[in-house]
Amino acid sequence: MTVPPVELALAADFPDSTRDDWRRLVLGVLRKSGVAGEDTAPGEAEELIATSTYEGIRIRPLYDAVDAAGVAGSGLPGLAPFVRGGRPQGANTDGWDVRALHTHPDPKAGGQAVLADLENGVTSLWLRLGPAGLPLDGLAEVLREVYLDLAPVVLEAGALTGEASAAFLALADERGVPASQLTGVLGADPLGLAARTGAAPDFSVARALAPRVAAEYPRLRTLVVDARTYHDAGGSDAEELGASLATGVAYLRELTDAGLSVAEALGQLEFRYAVSADQFLSIAKLRAARRLWARVAEVCGAAPAERAQRQHAVTSSAMMSRRDPWVNMLRTTVACFAAGVGGADAVTVLPFDARLGLADDFARRIARNTQTLLQEESSLIRVIDPAGGSWYVESLTDSLAEAAWAVFTEIERAGGIAATLADGSLRARLAATWAARADAIAHRRDPLTGVSEFPNLGEKLPERPAAPTATVTAGGDGGPGLPIITYDQDYEALRARSDAHTAATGARPAVFLATLGGASAFTARATFAANLFQAGGLATPDSGTGTDPAAIAAAFTASGAKVACLCSGDKVYAEWAAPVAEALRAAGAARIWLAGKAGPRAETDAAAGVSGYVFTGCNAVEVLRTTLAEAGVA
Repeated sequence: MTVPPVELALAADFPDSTRDDWRRLVLGVLRKSGVAGEDTAPGEAEELIATSTYEGIRIRPLYDAVDAAGVAGSGLPGLAPFVRGGRPQGANTDGWDVRALHTHPDPKAGGQAVLADLENGVTSLWLRLGPAGLPLDGLAEVLREVYLDLAPVVLEAGALTGEASAAFLALADERGVPASQLTGVLGADPLGLAARTGAAPDFSVARALAPRVAAEYPRLRTLVVDARTYHDAGGSDAEELGASLATGVAYLRELTDAGLSVAEALGQLEFRYAVSADQFLSIAKLRAARRLWARVAEVCGAAPAERAQRQHAVTSSAMMSRRDPWVNMLRTTVACFAAGVGGADAVTVLPFDARLGLADDFARRIARNTQTLLQEESSLIRVIDPAGGSWYVESLTDSLAEAAWAVFTEIERAGGIAATLADGSLRARLAATWAARADAIAHRRDPLTGVSEFPNLGEKLPERPAAPTATVTAGGDGGPGLPIITYDQDYEALRARSDAHTAATGARPAVFLATLGGASAFTARATFAANLFQAGGLATPDSGTGTDPAAIAAAFTASGAKVACLCSGDKVYAEWAAPVAEALRAAGAARIWLAGKAGPRAETDAAAGVSGYVFTGCNAVEVLRTTLAEAGVA
């Protein structure tokens, strides 16, 4: 018998799919899930599952060529407006600059760490000097074996910038390094310092240094626009960009008043931005920053070739967690990827243990190897502008640029960055954004792995020596400085309270999970409840299978817990929630939660002693604060 050949269907044999086809399919799913009603039109499907950034940019689930049609031109790599990178070859020849931050207060240990980094892939050094890092008088020791004509050095010394710059330039002169070969950034950032401390900005050091540097050191820069100050205060990406533009413009005014030409002033600036685990927003931020700064430089009269922005991307400190710090490796890898794809000139990956104290050798190794892996093994440097042409990235870059330009112009209309810092308006704006983000984190719409999700109560945190910190005092006309927030701070405060209680009493505070019925009935909600309460450092013993109120109450008493949570399915609740809650209340439960939303049984639940409900989207931070208080945790 002859078997006829099978006709294989190829992609070309299928009809072309349209966006409307996709919308109809999505709408069918949304109707089944209850998100959309029968009267919802297919054109509304996208909006139902779209999300918004903290600057109000709508992120749709699908992008096509139509979305990029109205986007401003990105140009070519290496050409204005530099959206696609500051160099025509991208990072293709030598990769981006791998920059390592060093803050060890012991000059000898700091020098050894510096050499280890330079010998293993780091290409420039970022030295934090003064009370928050390396001692100023130890600079020569830290750089004792560093070839200053080969390794760029970036200083960060805050109020000691003048002294640190003088010491660095004198050291280079003593070693006979030609002025034409000295590379790096002296790190003056008077407005950034003012934002941090609340003091009035002092431009005298920058005004004195910049003309000398411009005249004598062609490969050296004087000022840093550290936009992380606004990111670390809780600002959005657009606010970080807008504040950086306003700061850059203020520095251009100061430098040109000091006698520099516009081209010379532009050459004295480096911009420092935070990159986070939100990779697309981070990519778009770096691309938008170059486009916006090119526009500023154009308005100032700079030639096209002089409008490129020098960028240093640093993995976000705000996103780093103290708990389950190993997850920080994943966060910083994504952020580093975004920095590379976004076209940053220099990238710093903070060690995963940065929240615990001084990083150890292993953490520094992982930080630098993250960049090596992305450059060499993942071949990011072999592609010029990897994100170029992506409908989503191009559209997001355009939207973010528009939002940032609005922030910038608002700051300028209010008198400039110094004025908005002094009158508190910028601080209030950043605080409002942080309040919105903190609310999303509290409700776990923005989940934090290892913190608000999948906490590990049994983990033993790595021990690290305490990192030096500067004593920041408010003063001057600027009022208090901007806060430094971390995304995990509310949960961290709860965990700290729980840990202190555990250390003092020898027993971890607990929430007893009254698991009603069989495992198939209670597992889903018990798992949810355990995850939620453990995020506050609470242990979650359970009653096992069964519905006998007396047995469950006895197990509650034996657990030593003061708070209980009923966990099961709605059908089991209908029969057993009330009698079990009454038994738990009689056994001394100070508070009884129920896993699930309040429904028709709410009055019955309340009468039986149920105090509240925990469910997806509830305010987990408030639930945990209340529970810790009821559990007797100070």
